[in-house]
Amino acid sequence: MSPTSVPSTAPHPRRWVILAVVCLATLVVLLDNTVLNVAIPSLTEELGAGTADIQWMINAYSLVQSGLLLTAGSLADRYGRKRALLAGLALFGIGSATAAFAQSTGQLIAARAGMGIGGALLLTTTLAVVMQVFQGDEVPKAIGIWGAVSSLGFAGGPLLGGVLLAHFWWGSIFLINLPVALIGLFAVARLLPESRDPAGRRPDIPGAVLSTVGMVGVVFAIISGPLHGWGSGRVLLSAAIGAAALSAFVAWEFRTPTPMLDMDFFRNRRFNGAAAGGVLVAFGMAGSLFLLTQYLQLVLGYRPLEAGLRMTPLALAIVVLNLTGVGARLLPKLGFPGAVALGMALLSGGLAVIALTGSAHGYTGLLAGLLLMGAGIAVAQPAMATALMGAIPPERAGAGAGVQGTATEFGGGLGVAVLGAVLGSRFAAGLPAQVPDSAAKSLPDALAAAPDDSLREVVRTAFSDGLTSSQLIGAAAILLGGLVSAALLRGTEQPTAPAAVPEPSPAA
Repeated sequence: MSPTSVPSTAPHPRRWVILAVVCLATLVVLLDNTVLNVAIPSLTEELGAGTADIQWMINAYSLVQSGLLLTAGSLADRYGRKRALLAGLALFGIGSATAAFAQSTGQLIAARAGMGIGGALLLTTTLAVVMQVFQGDEVPKAIGIWGAVSSLGFAGGPLLGGVLLAHFWWGSIFLINLPVALIGLFAVARLLPESRDPAGRRPDIPGAVLSTVGMVGVVFAIISGPLHGWGSGRVLLSAAIGAAALSAFVAWEFRTPTPMLDMDFFRNRRFNGAAAGGVLVAFGMAGSLFLLTQYLQLVLGYRPLEAGLRMTPLALAIVVLNLTGVGARLLPKLGFPGAVALGMALLSGGLAVIALTGSAHGYTGLLAGLLLMGAGIAVAQPAMATALMGAIPPERAGAGAGVQGTATEFGGGLGVAVLGAVLGSRFAAGLPAQVPDSAAKSLPDALAAAPDDSLREVVRTAFSDGLTSSQLIGAAAILLGGLVSAALLRGTEQPTAPAAVPEPSPAA
């Protein structure tokens, strides 16, 4: 069975209504990957959140989600996709309500982690539902609509957050999820038929625990390094626990008869190249959004809505180029390596343009960089998705989609952590001696601690320099990774037609 085929049963009579419900659930899950970015200044002021707290508020959602994607898919296959959707919507709604009324950074981080569990169940089940209720020529059309909504979801987060924060308090960005969850629960319960795979694999609980612990440990070390020192006990211990857990995860996946991640995938060069490219696109996309929203609000002085509006060219470039099929048309001409190399070079170039011209030219340099980034993602993403899905047996298409989702979610969390750590380190190093180390956790704290206007200007310059360094490091990593990914894809089978993208990602 191909990734876009379904069993030979009659199509569901209410399939288009079901598709609308599925797309709505997918939209709200992916919006929450980026909607929190524009609320950073509000959270810093009202909850006293520092840089590490902000990074954990963002990373808790994506790390939990990425760690559970494969396990959630196995649970849905084994116990029923309708049940998984209902459970995911309920958990997402409860987590959203808790987050909206959180009274501390710890409560908000915990609520975001709970939302990540619900998001994992939803993301791994929505595509299975689309495949269940559609048939024949309608399948690619339905997947296309689902993929377009996914793209709008991730890229539209800053704009939605800006609109809400312009009129309401920061908790409104989570309360908006509640009507969606309630509508989804009612519609799924009434409309969706139950389906399960009686021969589906059992969930790999040890693998899920080990992979989640490993990623959290490593990223916690990256976040804590600039604040506590890379040689401090807590950073070294966290890194050691993360590395040990990831090593144990790999060993377990080789041993268990029902692995959540089939290690044989990594013997295929095409799979490795495409997966590496997906991680790096997510790294650049999520990391740059985290930095750019702070640059727009804290350096250029835009309000949340203004910042969200100024980020829309990135979303528009991705959506327009994807809908017009530019990347898909270039793929047969350039092949996997050429399309990936070109797309990653454009993405890297966009980050570099923002880093080198943003401070001097204000929004003009930022606009040019955003358009370049959008073009790069639109060119590279179809090539990577096609290569990844073509590298595995058709009967394991669901597992391949789970791997792609896990890789991109992890790449996004890692991008926020790494580039945020570079920003924090450079910012602290550039502060004047009159500003105490305790004020280096955020720009507002450092500005409040500066005794006069001249030193406050030095503080702003230090923050801007930290943003520049972070963007340049991200650009270099993406360019180098793109070359490596293209080299791995070189010599693989030349694509003849674009494949449907099976899993939403930050870059899609």
